Amino acid sequence: MVRFENVGMRYGAGPEVLRDITLRLEPGSFHFLTGASGAGKSSLLKLIYLAERPSRGLISLFERDIATMPRRDMPALRRRIGVVFQDFRLIEHLSAFDNVALPLRVAGVAEHQIVEHVTELLTWVGLADHLHVPPATLSGGQQQRVAIARAVIGRPSLLVADEPTGNVDEDLAYRLMRLFEELNKLGTTLVVASHNETLVDRFDHPRLHLEHGELSVQREPGKAKR
Repeated sequence: MVRFENVGMRYGAGPEVLRDITLRLEPGSFHFLTGASGAGKSSLLKLIYLAERPSRGLISLFERDIATMPRRDMPALRRRIGVVFQDFRLIEHLSAFDNVALPLRVAGVAEHQIVEHVTELLTWVGLADHLHVPPATLSGGQQQRVAIARAVIGRPSLLVADEPTGNVDEDLAYRLMRLFEELNKLGTTLVVASHNETLVDRFDHPRLHLEHGELSVQREPGKAKR
């Protein structure tokens, strides 16, 4: 699903923020990405969802080499990737419902199916009473839930999430992680960046750890504390 070989990344002429990253994510896997603030977690995720290019090394997604892929093929590839951004990136003039419905409408899903699926998902994340309100009227935690719903509604092949539970309480954070797990059971590959060690320890998924721009597997699955 995802392959990095000796990848390095820098912004402009600055020092490398990622160094010699080598990793393979198999289809259907679930990994947490941990590390201190500034360790490079967001930069690594940007490489995975094609928002940035590496300064060196090889990246392939879905068995396609990013460096040699024609630009015209990029949009179709990006549509297979769901992203939960740290800053939400909701469309302000659309309601919560329409923000979540957008990926389905782009994909040409029938409107009656959109109404059913979007309503069900927003209800599940506790926003049944906020379907038709603009994002600006929602709290930070509510906006985060809308952003997560939008990222998962189309059941992407690959989902990357940058601190997806940073604006919600512990109980809801656990529920949202269980939602990610259910999506994973349906076949979606997940990479979830989190600084919440207590939450991460409740789940049996391997942990990729970034420190000073270098990546390691810190913990193997099977050692979670429920």
